[in-house]
Amino acid sequence: MATAAATSASEPEAESKAGPKADGEEDEVKAARTRRKVLSRAVAAATYKTVGPGWDQQEEGVSESDGDEYAMASSAESSPGEYEWEYDEEEEKNQLEIERLEEQLSINVYDYNCHVDLIRLLRLEGELTKVRMARQKMSEIFPLTEELWLEWLHDEISMAQDGLDREHVYDLFEKAVKDYICPNIWLEYGQYSVGGIGQKGGLEKVRSVFERALSSVGLHMTKGLALWEAYREFESAIVEAARPVAGFLSPFDREQTFDSQLEKVHSLFRRQLAIPLYDMEATFAEYEEWSEDPVPESVIQNYNKALQQLEKYKPYEEALLQAEAPRLSEYQAYIDFEMKIGDPARIQLIFERALVENCLVPDLWIRYSQYLDRQLKVKDLVLSVHNRAVRNCPWTVALWSRYLLAMERHGVDHQVISVTFEKALNAGFIQATDYVEIWQAYLDYLRRRVDFKQDSSKELEELRAAFTRALEYLKQEVEERFNESGDPSCVIMQNWARIEARLCNNMQKARELWDSIMTRGNAKYANMWLEYYNLERAHGDTQHCRKALHRAVQCTSDYPEHVCEVLLTMERTEGSLEDWDTAVQKTETRLARVNEQRMKAAEKEAALVQQEEEKAEQRKRARAEKKALKKKKKTRGPEKRGADEDDEKEWGDDEEEQPSKRRRVENSIPEAGETQNVEVAAGPAGKCATVDVEPPSKQKEKAASLKRDMPKVLHDSSKDSITVFVSNLPYSMQEPDVKLRPLFEACGEVVQIRPIFSNRGDFRGYCYVEFKEEKSALQALEMDRKSVEGRPMFVSPCVDKSKNPDFKVFRYSTSLEKHKLFISGLPFSCTKEELEEICKAHGTVKDLRLVTNRAGKPKGLAYVEYENESQASQAVMKMDGMTIKENVIKVAISNPPQRKVPEKPETRKAPGGPMLLPQTYGARGKGRTQLSLLPRALQRPSAAAPQAENGPAAAPAVAASAATEAPKMSNADFAKLFLRK
Repeated sequence: MATAAATSASEPEAESKAGPKADGEEDEVKAARTRRKVLSRAVAAATYKTVGPGWDQQEEGVSESDGDEYAMASSAESSPGEYEWEYDEEEEKNQLEIERLEEQLSINVYDYNCHVDLIRLLRLEGELTKVRMARQKMSEIFPLTEELWLEWLHDEISMAQDGLDREHVYDLFEKAVKDYICPNIWLEYGQYSVGGIGQKGGLEKVRSVFERALSSVGLHMTKGLALWEAYREFESAIVEAARPVAGFLSPFDREQTFDSQLEKVHSLFRRQLAIPLYDMEATFAEYEEWSEDPVPESVIQNYNKALQQLEKYKPYEEALLQAEAPRLSEYQAYIDFEMKIGDPARIQLIFERALVENCLVPDLWIRYSQYLDRQLKVKDLVLSVHNRAVRNCPWTVALWSRYLLAMERHGVDHQVISVTFEKALNAGFIQATDYVEIWQAYLDYLRRRVDFKQDSSKELEELRAAFTRALEYLKQEVEERFNESGDPSCVIMQNWARIEARLCNNMQKARELWDSIMTRGNAKYANMWLEYYNLERAHGDTQHCRKALHRAVQCTSDYPEHVCEVLLTMERTEGSLEDWDTAVQKTETRLARVNEQRMKAAEKEAALVQQEEEKAEQRKRARAEKKALKKKKKTRGPEKRGADEDDEKEWGDDEEEQPSKRRRVENSIPEAGETQNVEVAAGPAGKCATVDVEPPSKQKEKAASLKRDMPKVLHDSSKDSITVFVSNLPYSMQEPDVKLRPLFEACGEVVQIRPIFSNRGDFRGYCYVEFKEEKSALQALEMDRKSVEGRPMFVSPCVDKSKNPDFKVFRYSTSLEKHKLFISGLPFSCTKEELEEICKAHGTVKDLRLVTNRAGKPKGLAYVEYENESQASQAVMKMDGMTIKENVIKVAISNPPQRKVPEKPETRKAPGGPMLLPQTYGARGKGRTQLSLLPRALQRPSAAAPQAENGPAAAPAVAASAATEAPKMSNADFAKLFLRK
């Protein structure tokens, strides 16, 4: 499903503050005045019909067509003008696009964007009948946004001609207000109903609409004011229209009409002033001016109390006003605040407000429906919210399961629940396990309908048929789509077997089901056999228990010892001598075979370890030989050394990528200007005459003094909030501060750029950038992964790791993200634009990231983020296995494997011995150069003890005892020791 949230407009949470009016505001004021004028005339006409003759309608300027004037005024902006239809190339292109969209919807009716595009093109082409049908189909599947509803309503209002058309528009308004809580739609509904005030029951209809609107959004602190004012203006217009007629009526009739109408206006003022709303002061001043009598003390008290409540709510409203849509965190804080207060009406309203902008957040729907299920428990309200939840997020199985439970809880007809379940199966879940969960929820519901006291019933047969269908559905539909059934442990079959055994007393059927479970790859697991054994123990007989355990002994491969122990325990308590002998023989044979298999596996593993050690020894010898050869070359004459240096220069041309090696070579070359005791006299032949090198001790002293002389880059941790850490820069970058300053000045004023250099003055590839303001530093974080001289520049917050050891710079999520795809197997030549063009065909792409190494080279991987989970699931189905530039790509929902957290040193201690250091591996597993944790005494013969002046040096007592207690052992010996445990 394409996002409904992206197309839904963000709900402005407060009116703009006082200031110069925009150009469009004058037009809005004029339109409001026109509507009020029309409202007054329509009310006057209705009052004339109600009161009777005695008031000349024509003298007051009320014409017969005044009742329809509002419809024209309210839909003037959206009414289509007079077009001259010409069949040109653009229209032909639109027709082809319409046919393509209709074909696409015939394949996938849940494609939200296709619905929106089709409606837009049909409306552009003037296909009124088709656009009505398209809107109707879309509204049956998805809830429509405020913009789509208002567009549809304005089109229908402009075409409404008689009473039947008006009733059709009323029906559309009823559907619109059920999708979301939209104050603008309620306001349109109330104003449109005023146009039908002259019809039978029109006055009651208008009041009913406004009362429902107030109960729905009257508490809305920023938008509720418009509805209160519209309702009050309507009642005030009736008062003004009835005032000239009151003189012609008897005192009793005047009291029934005029005075009672005045009381309605008073009541509206009092009700509004008791509710915390923005601009309450102006409403109170208006009431004082309008009322002929002083404002009652009770009204003033309620008004002051509402003002105090308004001050409590203002921080949350201001937070919504300042934040950008969808403002989920701000709404969550607001909901928590309302939940503490506990007013059900306000809690419901804030949930509805949050869902307007976050309609595709399943957790928010779950929290809302859970509150209604546990607190309000109003059937119509609860079922309505559940229905809207599954229409907004049909891919979330938890919402469907809760919907089925709510329908059962409120006694909905069985046929309706079955239809809802069928809709859930067609919703297009993302994982195979989701189908297992929805089937379990439905089967639980069917089981609760069965009266097991009867031997056979219609409900029981329906339950068994549903179990059979569930197994077939998982095997055919789900397994074909996901290459897995989603139920490897056969949970559904296990539940069916328990029902047959415990509730139906049908152990024969239960045994058949368990046989089927074992044939599906579960016979090797001990827990499955023990589950079957417990079922037989509770509802079967000893013979079948013994048979099950004998089969378990032969088949179990994970924990055969446990199964053997259970069998021997049963025979010890219930079996005969013959049964005991048979059990002992089978268990001993099986355990001997298992131990033999484990020994072979351990020997094989030991052989592999030995091969690795031999290879490592060979590499070590090769390195030693190479080192000896290099040392031998250095001892040659001066003429050979010159040739060797030339060769080293050729090999070192590409050492720019290896700065550590380059520094090691440079450190051996004396700095210019340094005092050295090296004299080189080159004759005509280029031979060295004298070479005088200082001793190593003096060289180390000079290196240390050089290190002390290098200026240190001091970092002030108090400025971390305005500083960013920049890394992965090219080592060859000259004057990094000069080159980086223009890049970061685009984010704000840069105070200082502090590049880090080595002791020899080489740039180390990272630096600190300090800004003047914190917002500039936050903006600079968005430059992360920006290419600088061919390498991705890493920009991260400046955090002291010693104070925050758990801080992680990695900014991407490492958990399951159902709206994001992971693509592998991409050709290295594939660009971001090319991949984005491919992904756009399946939904709206919010972000696309090609994974590169530290040098900026592509790794053939990418992450693609869609608007919602539905688009992502559709893209997986259509893109997985696609060929791009002769490469077959793999596409899956992003779910990175969990990284193993290294154990803390204090948690790893040998029993009764010293603490062991944790064994950590790099990104590619165990490296070849890592040291073995095996003591040297166990690896190879220990070297001869060093000689002291008066004899052998005395070794520590602990070391001596360890040497005597640890004989030489091979890897195979170690494997045998482990197997004995």
